[in-house]
Amino acid sequence: MRSVGVTLLWVLFSSWTIQTHAQMRISPEIVQQWASVFGKQLSALSNRYSGAQLLQKKYKDVEPIVKMEEVDGFKMVKEFAEEMENMLGRKMKSVKRMAETAEDADLYHEYNATLEFDYCNSMLINTLDEEGNYVSLGGEFALEENEHFNKLPVNTQQSVIQVPTNVYNKDPDILNGVFMSEALNEVFVSNFEKDPTLTWQYFGSSTGFFRLYPGIKWTPDENGVVTFDGRNRNWYIQAATSPKDIIIAVDISGSMKGLRLTIAKHTINTILDTLGENDFVNVIAYSDYVRYVEPCFKGTLVQADLDNREHFKLLVEELQVKGEGKVKKAMKESFKILNEASAEGRGSLCNQAIMLITDGAMEDFQQVFEEFNWPDRKVRVFTYLIGRELTFADNVKWIACNNKGYYMHISTLADVQENVMEYLHVLSRPMVINHDHDIIWTEAYMDSVLFNTQAESLLLMTSVAMPVFSKKEETLSHGILLGVVGTDVPLKELMRLAPRYKLGVHGYAFLNTNNGYILSHPDLRPLYKEGKKLKPKPNYNSVDLSEVEWEDTEDALRTAMVKGETGTLSLDVRATVDKGRTVVFLKNEYYYTTINETPFSLGTVLTKGYGKNAFIGNVSVEEGLHDLTASDVTIANEWTYCETDIDPHHRKLTQFQAVVRYLTGKEPDLECDEKLLQQTLFDAVVTAPMEAYWTTLLLNASGIDGGVETAFLGTRSGLMRMIRYTGVEKRVANKFLLPSDKENLFTMDHFPVWYRRAAEYPAGRFLYYVPAGDNKRAGGKFVIAVTSVTVNVNKKTAVAGDICTSYFHK
Repeated sequence: MRSVGVTLLWVLFSSWTIQTHAQMRISPEIVQQWASVFGKQLSALSNRYSGAQLLQKKYKDVEPIVKMEEVDGFKMVKEFAEEMENMLGRKMKSVKRMAETAEDADLYHEYNATLEFDYCNSMLINTLDEEGNYVSLGGEFALEENEHFNKLPVNTQQSVIQVPTNVYNKDPDILNGVFMSEALNEVFVSNFEKDPTLTWQYFGSSTGFFRLYPGIKWTPDENGVVTFDGRNRNWYIQAATSPKDIIIAVDISGSMKGLRLTIAKHTINTILDTLGENDFVNVIAYSDYVRYVEPCFKGTLVQADLDNREHFKLLVEELQVKGEGKVKKAMKESFKILNEASAEGRGSLCNQAIMLITDGAMEDFQQVFEEFNWPDRKVRVFTYLIGRELTFADNVKWIACNNKGYYMHISTLADVQENVMEYLHVLSRPMVINHDHDIIWTEAYMDSVLFNTQAESLLLMTSVAMPVFSKKEETLSHGILLGVVGTDVPLKELMRLAPRYKLGVHGYAFLNTNNGYILSHPDLRPLYKEGKKLKPKPNYNSVDLSEVEWEDTEDALRTAMVKGETGTLSLDVRATVDKGRTVVFLKNEYYYTTINETPFSLGTVLTKGYGKNAFIGNVSVEEGLHDLTASDVTIANEWTYCETDIDPHHRKLTQFQAVVRYLTGKEPDLECDEKLLQQTLFDAVVTAPMEAYWTTLLLNASGIDGGVETAFLGTRSGLMRMIRYTGVEKRVANKFLLPSDKENLFTMDHFPVWYRRAAEYPAGRFLYYVPAGDNKRAGGKFVIAVTSVTVNVNKKTAVAGDICTSYFHK
């Protein structure tokens, strides 16, 4: 047997190492002749072991019976958006039922200061003491591993209660709240029965406890502490208040030295953490004069996105104390910023507040409020008295109470979190009194709180939440916020509603918020590697659409989507494949529309030409099923051929198992994508002869050329066929095309890298490349040869699939 590797490497590298004087003795004609001979040999070898010509003939034979269609981008994006709207609508209905149940339960609950009530504390369930008895608030709690909840042990019949370590778990307020919210158990279970795609459902109480369904055993951190507090989460904060403009004014006079300044800085950071992308903020420091911690933001408000919040935190750490505190100047500057923003239509155009952080106020400041805030008191003033000294407490309290704010005394670092959160409850009062049940959706985020494995904790999700108010007549005018209910929506589940096969090889779908930030996009890379661990990037959820769709230089696409418009846009783009090693030039058409009842917009991208053409063939189920179940066939397990997440009995089925059981009539109630199944069966029949062709080569008495390892193909329906010409003991690329080799398989996010590369190469001609991160042995390289197979009908071309062979050369 001759070695493909030796021949290939000799020709590729020998010409690079010939000295200049030697080159001059070889005529260009001879070099051209060598190249021509080598090219023909290599092409013949690739054709032989891949069977490309046979596959192209089989698709050519069916051209008279297939129908070619041009994809209607507008129609498709609207259909996807409608599907997403329906899915998200079901989540909102579930949240509304939770809110109504909680409010009704509170209405009929009478507070009992001496209530004794044993509940299922998520930290203590199934915990025994030294004598083998269940601890208080523990008890036996059935847990069973569940596929739908990331294989975590859960109880789908009951919820649990989590209480932060710094909150007493038997406090009367906690016990009454837990007892009242027991009514949520029934609605949790009912919601899950109505919509089996629901994930975690929860109620975060304003008193600090967190009710979670399904019930799980909560794992503390390495120090045995539970720091999670639902009131600090974005879904709680956004639902509890309306958008707001905040000016943080911090005293940096000489008396604020030492621990007081440390507490003040921590207070500022905690306030900043309560803000989101719908809020606006600025931070000023004052002593003898007023200074902006960021001079570039002088006199204005900036969006409180993650980048700006983190920028403020860094600047706040640099603050130094000096001089005498002139609170009057700080108040004037703060009111000036807010009043100008309101007059010019900038900022949130909603709530406005000043956060005054000081260790005392000695001036006569009443005149400032008379001039800028009274009698309407449109701006609330919240005051935070820092330190143990209470000499000026009355003055600081007077400022807050006479400006519809709230006074808080913070004497230690441990006091900061609980005291800062109080302002949210005050800002929520108008919503409560007016009974404004606004549903909110969060930006994309990763939450590691509930998960024990890294893979599960690094899933992007969004949450939908709704405030829960007290409806009791005696407290209605007080505006009491009971808490917030919500549920999570994994973004990968949402993106399943924009099926990959409908978008084509280079097509994709993406989501962004009304602030222009990406929820989901194939070029959003939210993780980085630190050692062997993957970690979220600091600004992973505040990446603007313009940062990934950077060819949109005029921001036309971004602006239209932020405004919730429906339209189309054409752009010439440079896309990268193979981990950025290869650039392809594409002419893309963007289609976009809003998802009603949400702050999200959906965009889809189709490549002009072949990317907008799709062909439809038809075969009988019996014929297709016979070829689909051949031993060399697989389908894309991340694609949704059949919906396996609705019925619990189907959740353990792979997509291949679900398809076969549906087509054989064993599971007729499965919801399957009939169009995708039709394409898959058709491709299975057309590609069936490849199994016999490859097997004949394998069994040929003359053997396989040295270095040839694998032949495989993939089609637009996610179907793959493969044969290994060499045994595992001789194979170099041992992980190639295994389930872990995501780059070379059909996934929810992309077609295989070899498929994407060949799509931009002339059909019938082989493209040769060394994949990124190739397996190396004895100084050799792993090479893939790939060519695309097309269907031509009525002068329109569509890519049917790609066929490949792989080599190892020394």
